[in-house]
Amino acid sequence: MIDSYRHKGMRQRLVDSIRRKGIKDEKVLEAINTIPRHSFLDSSFLEFAYEDKPFPIGSGQTISQPYTVAFQSELLEIRKGLKVLEIGTGSGYQACVLEEMGAKIFSVERQKKLFTRTKLFLNELGYKAKLFYGDGNKGVKAFAPYDRILITAAAPDIAEALLDQLKPGGILVVPLGEGGVQSMMKITKHKNGEISSENFGSFRFVPLLKNKAND
Repeated sequence: MIDSYRHKGMRQRLVDSIRRKGIKDEKVLEAINTIPRHSFLDSSFLEFAYEDKPFPIGSGQTISQPYTVAFQSELLEIRKGLKVLEIGTGSGYQACVLEEMGAKIFSVERQKKLFTRTKLFLNELGYKAKLFYGDGNKGVKAFAPYDRILITAAAPDIAEALLDQLKPGGILVVPLGEGGVQSMMKITKHKNGEISSENFGSFRFVPLLKNKAND
């Protein structure tokens, strides 16, 4: 993989763009400035890799818009060493952003072809995220509890299993709702077990399917 001065310049312009859109967490911006997003895309999209847009990655999935990745990452309030469960590995780009910020990543993908490709690719890039194939609504109980949980697809509701695997004091970020538009929700599980939520506006995501893992 070639990461040229041109790519780095395009990445810096992307970071400047999402900073102007309101992203303030410098750790998020630094991670996006570090990761070669062009390597996550088909070569036919190479010239557009650093536009602030989503792109298809196969299996009916997309690599999210960089601003959306940054927005969700900022809401998670990542600190070094936190355990993060990601539901929807996709291309692996979001997982890499969180790992660059110092988190330990556990990520679930339900599309077998995408899981296999991304697992191999992240290993080649040198990232250490632990990837799992299966139904993300069930979480990964073996490594629970998690400090943070991120859902990267539109969820009609939040699976009870995921709330159970969230550590008291933890944060879950999810685009919640059915249809074409979702509400970006930040769910906090307080030390006493009570749940509170905050709405951070409207976004568009591909749907999170329940009880399903595809070959």
